[in-house]
Order: sequence, then C-alpha cells, then structure tokens
Amino acid sequence: MIDVILKKGKEKAVMQRHPWLFSGAIDKVKGKPANGDVVRLLSTDGKFMAYGFYNDQSRVALRLLEWNEDVAIDGDWFRKKVAVAVASRAELLADGSTNTCRLIFSEADYLPGLIVDKYADYLSLQILTSGIENNKAVIIDELEKLLKPKGIFDKSDASSREHEGLGASNGGVLAGNHPPEIVEVKENNVVYGINIAEGQKSGFYCDQRDNRHLVAAHAKGKKVLDCFCYTGGFTLNSLKNGAASVTSVDSSALAIETLKQNIELNGLNADLIRTFQSDVNKQLRKFKEEGETFDLIVLDPPKYAPSRSALDRAARAYKDLNRIAMLLLNKGGLLATYSCSGAMDIDNFKQVLAWAALDAGKEVQFIHQFCQPEDHPVRASFPEGEYLKGLLCRVL
Repeated sequence: MIDVILKKGKEKAVMQRHPWLFSGAIDKVKGKPANGDVVRLLSTDGKFMAYGFYNDQSRVALRLLEWNEDVAIDGDWFRKKVAVAVASRAELLADGSTNTCRLIFSEADYLPGLIVDKYADYLSLQILTSGIENNKAVIIDELEKLLKPKGIFDKSDASSREHEGLGASNGGVLAGNHPPEIVEVKENNVVYGINIAEGQKSGFYCDQRDNRHLVAAHAKGKKVLDCFCYTGGFTLNSLKNGAASVTSVDSSALAIETLKQNIELNGLNADLIRTFQSDVNKQLRKFKEEGETFDLIVLDPPKYAPSRSALDRAARAYKDLNRIAMLLLNKGGLLATYSCSGAMDIDNFKQVLAWAALDAGKEVQFIHQFCQPEDHPVRASFPEGEYLKGLLCRVL
C-alpha cells in the first residue's frame, strides 16, 4: 500500500477523526496511487494515522475511512459499513407508515461519496467519489443481498463528480429492473408518486420528512403558501391536516404536474389548491402587487451557497426572499423558512432573517428550529454534514 506523509502540525484534525484531508496538508506521496486507491496516511515521524481514498484532482486529497491500522479496507469492510447503515434505518421503516428514506448518507455512514435512497421497492444511488466508484460492484451486491430491491438506479449525475475527475453518469439501471415512470411511496402515511429517473437529485427530498409533519401541525384552517413546492411535500401535509387552502409555486412543470397527481393519489380536495408554474421571487412580488396575503408561508429554496465563497451573495438572496414573504403574511402569521446550504450555519441564518425583518418593518419571533431527520445523521467528527436548517417564525 502506498504511503502518504502528513505535514508536521497537521495531525490534529486527523486524530479527531475528521474524514477530510486537503491537499495542502500533504507533505509527500511515496509512489503514484491511482485516484480512488486506498492509501496509508503516516505522520512525519512514520506513525500510522489512518487509511483513506486518495485523489490528486480533488481539493479533498484524502477521504479518511479507518483509523485502526489492523483493519483491512477490503470488500468485507465495505459490506459491513453498508449493512450497519441499512440496519440503523430499520426502526424508521418498521411500522409501515413510511417506506422511503435515506439508507446511506456519505461521510455520516463512513462511506464518503455514497448516497443511497430507498423508494418503496427501488433504490436510487449516487456515487460522487472515485473511491466509491472503484468499489461500486461490492456495494451494489451487498445492497441486493440485504434488501432484495426490484431495481437499483444510478443517479450519479452530480457536478461534484467533476472535482474527483469522474465523468457525469448518464443514469441507468445498476441492478434489477428499470423503475416505472412513477413509483408510489409513503411518508408518514402521505402517498407520493416519485419519478426516480427524471426527478431532481435522487428523485425526492426525504430530508424534509419530519419538518413537513411539524409544519402541517400549524396549517389547520389556514391559508397556506408553499414556495419551491416541488412535488408537494408541504402542500400535501398541510391539506391533510385541514388547511383552508394551499397555493403552491414551483418553476418546474414536471413538479407541478406530479403535485397534481399526488393530490389525486391521496384523495385530497383539488378545489382547495392553486398551482403556479413560476419563478418564486417573481410570483411573490406579483402577490404583493395584487394585495394577497397568507397565514402560513413555506420557503424551501434550492442551495444558494454551494461553498463559503458564495455565502455573501447567498445571504443577500435569502434576505430578499424572506423579506418579501414577511410582507405577504397576515399579522401573527407563520413563516417556515429553510436553507440547505452547508455553508450557511444556523446563526448566520438567524442573522439573515433579522435583517429581512428589519427591512420589512416587521417584528419576528423564532418559535421552532428545524433540522434534518435521523436518516441524515450528523457525525460528531464531521459537523459539515449538518446542511439542512430552518426556523419557524411568527411575524408580528
């Protein structure tokens, strides 16, 4: 195995079991490992520190896997990690009210660059690192043995693959059968039609499962506005919990069409919903011009800050979005607002909302803090895994 030597003074993060080692922390490489190879990381005095995936095309040159020198990083190692991750989600799926969740969450489950989502009898898989790409066959085999899915579909089309020197995948069946155009799944006894092949990301946003339920508890009898509604997570939960009406806005025609189908799947009253295929910011301004107001607004935008360098620009975008939403709320109305940008931590997000409230001339109370659910765990040594945060605000 090829040895990678750490620069002096760079030991702390490795000893604290942070899984990322940037290229600037490496002193030298004894040999020429291929991207995705497992290498041995040594201190400057030759002491073993960890095993990890190597990649000289990525800023994260080493993705650390194992800190015990006596443990072999072989096929059995990957099988065990997959099995532990799957077993840890069993309780979530036990009562039958939910049959969709994230089975494997990358670094949080000690498999950096691997995302596996379960959609009823199908699995959606994203491979984002060269190390996981090299071990794809054994991972897929273990998933088949454990879960016996009808099919495993490749959604590894993320741009982050480029940073690892990997070409974008065109998608396709990795095992079993191609999923049908619509796969029906249940989440908290709400039914969704999921388009795995054509849907965004892995096909569905199961990271908002708990938050959809929490927000819906406040929707009864209220006029609700669901922005960036996608296929209707917050919309469906709000209607099921007795919302007086829901207005749903998304720029995607496919999302709006799927939302309408989901209304039918759940036997909900279609007369209580309006849909707008529109840019959310433009539609909010149009509502303001028309004098329309709401009792509960949900803002679940895409990632505005993919990196720290984009944080200032993202903060301005979040502030403007939340400012106009606050202006559309009736006095005492509720704003459920989210950020899925890892670079935007909760303290920064609170500050952005304070600025938005000031610009809107509103007083705002934070009454609940949202986070990602248990199938998106945050590893203690990897706080970067905590990307989803949100706040329920009362706007006075």
